[in-house]
Amino acid sequence: MKIAVTGSIAEDHLMAYPGRFSEQLLAGSLDKVSLSFLVDELEIRRGGVAANIAFGLGSLGLNPLLVGAVGNDFEPYRVWLKQHGVDTESVRVSDLLHTARFVCTTDTDHNQIGSFYAGAMSEARHIDLLPVHERTPGGLDLVVVSPNDPDAMVRHTRQCAELGIPFVADPSQQLARMSRDAVRELLAGPRYLFTNEYENVLIQERTGWTELQVLGRVGTWVTTRGADGVRVQQAGLRPVEVKAVPPSRAAEPTGAGDAFRAGFLAAVAWGLGHERAAQLGSAVATAALETIGTQQYELTRAGVLDAIRESYGTTAAADLAEHLTDPR
Repeated sequence: MKIAVTGSIAEDHLMAYPGRFSEQLLAGSLDKVSLSFLVDELEIRRGGVAANIAFGLGSLGLNPLLVGAVGNDFEPYRVWLKQHGVDTESVRVSDLLHTARFVCTTDTDHNQIGSFYAGAMSEARHIDLLPVHERTPGGLDLVVVSPNDPDAMVRHTRQCAELGIPFVADPSQQLARMSRDAVRELLAGPRYLFTNEYENVLIQERTGWTELQVLGRVGTWVTTRGADGVRVQQAGLRPVEVKAVPPSRAAEPTGAGDAFRAGFLAAVAWGLGHERAAQLGSAVATAALETIGTQQYELTRAGVLDAIRESYGTTAAADLAEHLTDPR
């Protein structure tokens, strides 16, 4: 299966605050917040939702096509992604703007405060999917529309419909800034919709549709629930509930959701069902959770199968064994 992943490509500045944000936020004074957190750690890592998902898919052997906009500082990042099986030929390089930046501070309860500078990502609206589709032998089988310049997200959703390419709607953090009409357009028949629990509620508020109405417009709705696992819903069917893979240590949560999407979509590409897809996604998400940085985890066949076997049993591990290989 040929998968193109559209969306943000960024550099992450990840900091750790050795306290709780809740202890610094005072009730009755939230309309005049002026806070500075002295952090203990700073990690500068490669990131961006589309790049993170593509990295995970590449690490699982799927050779995804990354589609997004970057600055002329991208070349070292390009080399890294290519080394991990990602096709970067459809990445647009801006002559004027820097690659996007995500700055995030995480407290001891894993709460996060982050800011995102779009930079070159604002030029993603100029990317046409038709040349990407045409240069792919046999054409694209699936397009992931992940957080990006909002106009780019709408354009790529429309193009998937025009070209007859199945797509994944993954609006994530862009839900908060998109109009009702734009969010509704993103839900015009995606094969999969990915949200977390908060976004599950927010997407209903933004669209004005109930959960049942949203389900009637999407093929499958996948909701990640952190330590509580994953729920996979389809209209008229009993939801599939999959527990999370417990981490041996929780280092940093940024990118775990992107890693989940990579694992889930890899299993879909292999023709496996939703339960196995959610299980693989959960195993990859935990691998990301156990490392600092969104693309620092390493997937080995033995390690993934051990995690699957321990959490879900020998049958699940056997079903995935024939598809998993060690990284190049």
